[in-house]
Amino acid sequence: MRPILPDLSAPVPSSLAGATLQMLDARVPAGFPSAAEDHMVRRCDLMDLLGAHPQSTFFMRVRGDSMTGAGIHDNDIISVDRALEPRHGSIVVAIVDSEFTCKRLSLRGGRAHLVAAHPAYPDIHPGEGQALEVWGVVTAALTLFPC
Repeated sequence: MRPILPDLSAPVPSSLAGATLQMLDARVPAGFPSAAEDHMVRRCDLMDLLGAHPQSTFFMRVRGDSMTGAGIHDNDIISVDRALEPRHGSIVVAIVDSEFTCKRLSLRGGRAHLVAAHPAYPDIHPGEGQALEVWGVVTAALTLFPC
């Protein structure tokens, strides 16, 4: 049974604007283990790490598997920065017909469409009269593992 997690689709609280965490200056091999060495610990500002603008950054929980090819999975938490200018290839949160969706933005020939990162999902090509608004640019995804 999955734990009930708080709704994180709210702006980053101003109290996090200066929040720092400890960052160990080491890379952890995911293949063969390496000898443990002394590594320097430094403070890491969470907002700097996310590349975010505190007043325009939101956390949102992902539902569905259409972006697994981009490393974004069901129930992940994404950081969405509304101050960033979306570009061709950006992963974005968009509003299509009044509904949020997370997809890769494609800008070709003066037209925008949204591309899923899973072959089972079709691209979204807005039709005549259909509204598509890029709401923000995804800067990070956080996967929570059961403890």
